[in-house]
Amino acid sequence: MVDPAARMSELRDLLHFHGYRYYVLSSPLITDAEYDALYNELVELEKAHPDLITPDSPTQRSGNDLSEEFAKVRHVAPILSLANGYSVEDVRAWEERTLKLLPSGTILSYTLEPKLDGLTVVLTYENGVLVQAATRGNGEVGDDVTPNIRTIRTVPLRIPAHANGMTAPERLVVRGEVMYLKRDFEALNARQIEAGLPPFINARNAASGALKQKDSRITASRPLTAYVYQVVASSGIMLDKQWDMLEYLGNMGFLIAPGAAYYPTLEQIEAEIPKWEANRDALDYEIDGVVIKVNDLRIAAELGVVGKDPRGALAYKFPAREGSTKLLRAVFTVGRTGRVIPNAQLEPVFIGGITVSNATLHNFDYVKALDVRVGDTVVVKRMGDVIPNVVGVIAGARTGSETAITPPEHCPYCDTRIVHPEDAVDYYCPNVRCPERVYRQVEFFVSRGALDIDGLGAQTVKTLIEKGFISDEADLFDLAEKRDQLLELEGFAEKKVDKLLTGIQAAKERPLARVITALGIEGVGSTIAADLAVHFGSLDAIQNASAEELNEVEGIGEVLAGGIRAWFDDPFHSGIVGKLRERGVNMQGAPRERAGDSLEGKTFVLTGTLPTLTREQATDLIESHGGKVVSSVSKKTSFVLMGDSPGSKAEKAAKLSVPILSEADFRALLGIE
Repeated sequence: MVDPAARMSELRDLLHFHGYRYYVLSSPLITDAEYDALYNELVELEKAHPDLITPDSPTQRSGNDLSEEFAKVRHVAPILSLANGYSVEDVRAWEERTLKLLPSGTILSYTLEPKLDGLTVVLTYENGVLVQAATRGNGEVGDDVTPNIRTIRTVPLRIPAHANGMTAPERLVVRGEVMYLKRDFEALNARQIEAGLPPFINARNAASGALKQKDSRITASRPLTAYVYQVVASSGIMLDKQWDMLEYLGNMGFLIAPGAAYYPTLEQIEAEIPKWEANRDALDYEIDGVVIKVNDLRIAAELGVVGKDPRGALAYKFPAREGSTKLLRAVFTVGRTGRVIPNAQLEPVFIGGITVSNATLHNFDYVKALDVRVGDTVVVKRMGDVIPNVVGVIAGARTGSETAITPPEHCPYCDTRIVHPEDAVDYYCPNVRCPERVYRQVEFFVSRGALDIDGLGAQTVKTLIEKGFISDEADLFDLAEKRDQLLELEGFAEKKVDKLLTGIQAAKERPLARVITALGIEGVGSTIAADLAVHFGSLDAIQNASAEELNEVEGIGEVLAGGIRAWFDDPFHSGIVGKLRERGVNMQGAPRERAGDSLEGKTFVLTGTLPTLTREQATDLIESHGGKVVSSVSKKTSFVLMGDSPGSKAEKAAKLSVPILSEADFRALLGIE
């Protein structure tokens, strides 16, 4: 049994040390999530053993982000933190505790808001004019960052920010969160890497650094965003409900986090929490949970505070997406185009519900910018189902024994000398017959986005190559002649083999655009493949087209046209095309049935995930009505059809004033349901 007193003492020491590294030295050794785990363990032990709580416990004070470089501001009211919950049981227990403190029969309603993962700020307005901005600091006193806050365009310098008949109160103090939107943080890190600087480990720390610049011009160069969610103090206004407060702040011109909602019961909120967690990757901003608040502000005030946490609110925290661990070794994989990708083998670490032992390092420019080395303690981030990323190095943990990660001189799969084309970021294995390149290409060829051959997963492809049944993707179409030999393989039962052969036969009839996509030409995705199919009408015509003729296709520039021409000129690739032709794979574009001409002369760009239509279905609808789908946005683009999680195409469309359509708008345009 662990001695509670000894463990609590150990936790206090650890938290004091890591707090010093974070706040004083600005050189943390663990992630925020790992610090929170230690802190929460201490909280639970103190609940169980209140007699062992000491005055120097980190739980006895609020967090502190004060800096000696800034003037200090005393807040008009304590800027409190929130108690945390991690399960539905925690949420229910919170409501039970709350109701016990209130008169019998009290019925509570709630708001549910995203828990923004940024830096808390307190903004003071006098007669509608922004006069002061401060960080949270220790909850009582914060740093004066007024000049820097003024550079953030989502912070109104005067309220109301638009004419709507409202009058600004004589004094209004609000609380909000400064942060980077995901796309802005990605762009910031891209600029860091391009400048040869290390990328920022996470958006929250980067926002904190940007807000605490002595030169506000530096802050102005950083694309920060501010959301506001609370009135801390005011004169002349009466707000009884949290939901009314949010509406009031929005009317004053503050940016309110989308998705906040009112719910009459806690059961309704319990049903919403999994939706927020499942959808967090699709949001424009980072969240680490949701906040449940008692909607009645009078009741919330009566409930008071316990320690440093208001009883009338609870932060429901999602599982951590980051963790720190040791980088044990660097390994190199080779993709279907020959690109050499550095990866990290890690000491296993539990992140976001899974054990992570491998993570990507993207490319060697990224390795250089991050200055990541074998033996480093690294920060690993896991986003949804995407492969984990090494996003930072905890340099303070270095011992001097770490070693640099450099590109391999020879391919780890075929021993061909690695090449680094001039002005290219990536290193390549140039051997088109490299077994790993062949495996990756066949894996892509049969995938859902290409020929979609049912029954051919990655492991089956690997087995077929290792057993000598295929040496390239075209050999798949000879497998029907080897049915008896396939049945002799372990795990290849009759039902599986027949399903596989049926899928291969069906793949011969895939549309031309799918066949072009499946060839795996670098830079030719499904949209460009569809453009090529429509423009040339057959694979033979594409194969025989000059670079100049390829360049005439909208969305294909000179560089890509040259790359496509070079791909077909390569004897290995032209041999694959010849074998596919001989085996009866479709090489002709089918004439498209016209459903109408309402989109005649209109060009569309697709971005994001549509609610009900696949990209192919949307393309078919556009082209069958006389329109055309292109890959890039220009002034000539008629419409951008946008779904969830759109990319930079949506931003470019907005800048060029190109109309943006939702799927509902698109259906209305075509007159379909």
